[in-house]
Amino acid sequence: MRRPFETVFQFKITLLGTEPPVWRRIQVPGSYTFYDLHVALQNAMGWTDSHLHAFETAGARRVRIESPYAAEDIYEEINDFTTEAALAKYLQREGDAAVYEYDFGDGWRHEVTLEKILPKAPGITYPVCLDGRLACPPEDCGGPGGYADCLKLAAGKRPNEEEEENRRLKTWLGDWRPEEFDPGAVVFEDPRTRFLETMEDAEL
Repeated sequence: MRRPFETVFQFKITLLGTEPPVWRRIQVPGSYTFYDLHVALQNAMGWTDSHLHAFETAGARRVRIESPYAAEDIYEEINDFTTEAALAKYLQREGDAAVYEYDFGDGWRHEVTLEKILPKAPGITYPVCLDGRLACPPEDCGGPGGYADCLKLAAGKRPNEEEEENRRLKTWLGDWRPEEFDPGAVVFEDPRTRFLETMEDAEL
């Protein structure tokens, strides 16, 4: 169900461990939950939502906000769930921040900073991606270290003695180009539709 809203949250999302940094700037409804932000962040970055996720708030009191698909054996460690926690509950002032972790194996950590709280603008459909730099790393590439190898290969800087591995990696990367990102090409999905589809897939 879509919730009415009058304010808009502008976030800058920076993928930690990438150099130069991969980042996005998005605006989302102030009525969003952390799950809604998760979907918008996945769309803006270019991830495929193939792994678990969690948020952790910054500041003196750290709160872990976990994916609704988290394993039951860690429920007692969870402070809140992304589907239930409203952004405004934990991010209330400009400058407030959280860390978004995606794919606990590769360990992709994103710094999510609330840059501005704005009135909703007429004629704008939210969420919207305003700006950003560089393509998202390939899924399952091995985290920041594996991403660095992908960048070296794309720049022709991988050692020649690793020719066979380079050939395999190049085939696996396909048409991935690290410098390519177009904010206007981002398509945002409806969070509820994404949630229902994910639950259906989990039951198969």
